Parts: sequence; C-alpha cells; structure tokens
Amino acid sequence: MIDLKKLQKNIYDNKVAKGFNTTDINFEFGLTYGELAEAFNAYRKKLPDLGEELADVAIYIFGLSAILDIDIEKEILKKVAKNKNREYKKIGGVNIRTKDA
Repeated sequence: MIDLKKLQKNIYDNKVAKGFNTTDINFEFGLTYGELAEAFNAYRKKLPDLGEELADVAIYIFGLSAILDIDIEKEILKKVAKNKNREYKKIGGVNIRTKDA
C-alpha cells in the first residue's frame, strides 16, 4: 500500500524544488480546477490521456493539502468511514441521504 503522507510530502517538495507556487492559495485552487477540467475534457473526448489527467488532479489536491498543512491521508480515511455509515434511499431515480454518519 502506498504511504499517502510520504507521497504528499514528495509532491510538495517537488513543487518547492521546481519553483512552483506554494503561497497563493487562490491561484492553486484555480490550477486544480483547471486540471479537473482537462480530465473531464479527456473523458468527454475519449482521449488516451485520461489517466494522466486524473493523476494531475490528484497531484494538485495533494500539493494544495500540503500547502494548507492538511493531512490528506487522515482526511480521506475519515471521509471514507463517514460515507460508509451514511444511508441513502433512491427517490425519483436520485440517491437522497436519509441518515448522516
């Protein structure tokens, strides 16, 4: 299994080493959004680089989390556990949450 904390640190360290943004949070959110748009475009057009585009999204999320000093591994695990305990009911073809964790 991959060590997400180590991966997050490696991504941040690479940003620093290459001189990429590590201070302008708004700009970083914008770049992350742009990477998600690129992934959607690759999906929509059935391009072969969809996996790479999704990897870019993850890299930006991990980098942004490091900049904000958020332990993304801990937050992901916490959120997965929370989602597992939620209950949903399909109403009109749409899943509606009926019980929160």
